[in-house]
Amino acid sequence: MQNFRQYLPILDWGRRYNRNTFSNDMIAAVIVTIMLIPQSLAYALLAGLPPEAGIYASIAPIVLYAIFGTSRALAVGPVAVVSLLTASAIGQVAETGTAGYAIAALTLAFLSGGFLVLLGIFRLGFLANFLSHPVIAGFITASGILIAVSQLPHILGISAHGHTLPQMLSSIFAHLNQINWITVIIGGTATAFLFWVRKNLKPLLKRMGLSALMADILTKAGPVVAVVTTTVSVWLFGFADKGVKIVGEVPQSLPPLTMPSLSPDLLGSLLMPAILISIIGFVESISVAQTLAAKKRQQIDPNQELIGLGAANLGAAFTGGFPVTGGFSRSVVNFDAGSETPAAGIYTAMGLAIAALFLTPLVFFLPKATLAATIIVAVLSLVDLTILKKTWNYNRDDFLAVLATILLTLTLGVEVGVASGVTISILLHLYKTSRPHVAEVGLVPGSQHFRNIHRHDVETDPSLLTLRVDESLYFINARFLQDMVQARVTEGTEIKNVILMFSAVNEVDYSALESLEAINLRLKDMGVGFHLSEVKGPVMDRLKTSHLIHDLNCDVFL
Repeated sequence: MQNFRQYLPILDWGRRYNRNTFSNDMIAAVIVTIMLIPQSLAYALLAGLPPEAGIYASIAPIVLYAIFGTSRALAVGPVAVVSLLTASAIGQVAETGTAGYAIAALTLAFLSGGFLVLLGIFRLGFLANFLSHPVIAGFITASGILIAVSQLPHILGISAHGHTLPQMLSSIFAHLNQINWITVIIGGTATAFLFWVRKNLKPLLKRMGLSALMADILTKAGPVVAVVTTTVSVWLFGFADKGVKIVGEVPQSLPPLTMPSLSPDLLGSLLMPAILISIIGFVESISVAQTLAAKKRQQIDPNQELIGLGAANLGAAFTGGFPVTGGFSRSVVNFDAGSETPAAGIYTAMGLAIAALFLTPLVFFLPKATLAATIIVAVLSLVDLTILKKTWNYNRDDFLAVLATILLTLTLGVEVGVASGVTISILLHLYKTSRPHVAEVGLVPGSQHFRNIHRHDVETDPSLLTLRVDESLYFINARFLQDMVQARVTEGTEIKNVILMFSAVNEVDYSALESLEAINLRLKDMGVGFHLSEVKGPVMDRLKTSHLIHDLNCDVFL
């Protein structure tokens, strides 16, 4: 039974479900549903898909995550960055608006879901650690800028295209003569209103005497107010006949059963983008889930989260959706609204299903400019250019990785940007570990502590060289240590003994072992003693299996 609970967390929280929990989850579900209806439509627009795809992608995936996921507050569905990645990936294999485009979106969700489930089954969640936080922050910032700029044509009522910032700006400027001023007024007003709602409405309602819960609900309903107002305006004044682009007819139905393509060519074309989307989505999702769980002293299982997100994406693939992940804004809203279990997600899915059945005719005259405004307001909160200043002040290597990620994402596209950021981070890490910090240490007077001779007032002996190695030793830095010892010993003839302090060494691979053996032989030939000190137990166990300890020309000190 314990194994079932491990893979089906619903069996754990479900058996403790009660009336009070139901009440709290239902209230949270109502708030999140109100927020998700316009947001789902908007993110489908961003992904280049029909608006109903956004609602479909928010029903089955939420239910499946509730069954398999471990977070009590994570809200799964379409998110801005993943929608942008989706548009970028399938835009290269199919034309927007075609049946092939929709099938490619299903296939991308299928590949992403399958990859996530495999990672979870084989407990490979650690692979996401190859994306450092600065790279993720830089990528999300650049993506936020790209997303906001990509929505400007909808705000201006013009046709423009492009996947990079130069392409988008060039296309926008080339089509400025097509501006529809009614669309500009609608989009500009909606954007300004939504910014005002996000910043000022909740404090205003509290000052008017409303409870925090009611103020929160009304604030989250801001996008709905914008949708209703602009839709009624377009219908009432006939703006659709004056060039204002509208959503049009949205099917009035539950998510259909769909089938991703199994074409080898399409699968091959979408495999790498699917892996990228999976890792980016998982990193974003697990960060949100762990942050919210910590506030209630709950625990998140990263490997089970992979299975939960994988199941959600597979659900999207077979119900007319596109890749999904845990969203920051909706998860925070879900948490703040009092959600106690993943059942809140199931109730949200039920609310969206009702909307898909009965409310879709009401969005026929919804202007696309309003959806664009919703996206712009949502994604600009993701843009954090202060990460450049923070990393510059703290670590120039991280600054370089962030800057490269931002610039390459903006100029060459999202896939190139994040791949370059990961590559740069790994190369910088390898460079730093190839030149480990090695400190010459001396004895702190009156103690048995050894510290850096350049930072502390310590006792030294000209005949003794003690070096503290502050890094595990492996093939990439073994020769560096070997050359350093050789250079230091040949500087003068007074050194009679060399001690390597291994207090910070957690691993010695075979290449490093050979370097230590070479150091031992050279020092022995020079008549210099070679010692080790503070060797950790697991490292010593490994060294004892070699000839080094037996052939060491001196001692190992505790």
